[in-house]
Amino acid sequence: MVSQIQSPSQPEVIYPDSDGQPVANNTIQFRWLVEIQQNLDWLFADDPNVFVAGDLFWYPVEGRNTIVNAPDVLVVFGRPKGDRLSYLQWKEGGIPPQVVFEIISPSNTQNEMDKKLLFYDRYGVEEYYIYDPAKNSLRGWIRGEDGLDVIPQMTDWVSPRLTIRFVLDEDTLQLFRPDGERFVSYNEISQRFEQERQRAEQERQRAEQAEQARRDAVPQLLQMNLSIEQIAQALRLSVEEVQAIVRE
Repeated sequence: MVSQIQSPSQPEVIYPDSDGQPVANNTIQFRWLVEIQQNLDWLFADDPNVFVAGDLFWYPVEGRNTIVNAPDVLVVFGRPKGDRLSYLQWKEGGIPPQVVFEIISPSNTQNEMDKKLLFYDRYGVEEYYIYDPAKNSLRGWIRGEDGLDVIPQMTDWVSPRLTIRFVLDEDTLQLFRPDGERFVSYNEISQRFEQERQRAEQERQRAEQAEQARRDAVPQLLQMNLSIEQIAQALRLSVEEVQAIVRE
């Protein structure tokens, strides 16, 4: 599939949405890419005008299909959510991605990363973050008056745009939401969902057992010559519910 644009004054320009290369070169890089993208999607789920994507081709200049990059994760404020084959900036109100992430893999060369920095600097990125899982190394840049400037201290850095906090300890990088919750992996989300499902099932079983216990108590209370109204009050049931149990 390709994205296309055509005008009467110039030939059709094709904007490929794939280069035939894998999204990630290894499982570690892919896991980080997915974790950051999905957690950012979750963070901005209630804002219809924050677009988050992973490994999406970004074309900043109309008619120039050789000027392209595909950040591991990009975030665009001011553009609606929705599927895209690629990010054609001139069709997006001229708004560039304000925040991009790159996850280093062993195949990335220094020359390649230098070109990415120049690209993001030239085409308007406000915040740029690089994490190397193998070296547990984190670097960041933020836009100043003259372009992207190095962030001198990344530990406990809070992104101005995303309001997330970066914590780099001895073993790994951790990202925290504004509410203090840590970014979680898909496996952790699945475990939480299963725990919630189990708790809900236990609550359902307890409610059923309590209901059955109340039903079982009705005949015993009737033998004590209590009125329907007294039984209802004792068991916290309505008179109609007690009457229905008696009829069963």
